[in-house]
Amino acid sequence: MASTCEQVEEGKTSWPELVGEDGDYAVTIIEKENKLVNAETILEGTIIIQIYICDRVYVWVNKKGIVISTPTIG
Repeated sequence: MASTCEQVEEGKTSWPELVGEDGDYAVTIIEKENKLVNAETILEGTIIIQIYICDRVYVWVNKKGIVISTPTIG
């Protein structure tokens, strides 16, 4: 049986087409296109611990809620 990380990575792992879109919309699309991940918006400038988690996608947004970088698993 494949590990959770292997299963997650069999689906889509990055969403460059969502840069410039609304963050909440991006979260919906990401979770629809890969049902094994949990996406969440993070405001640019927020300090986070850099730990790779294979079923997590951070959606970095600006103060207007617009996606500013490619959401990627990790």
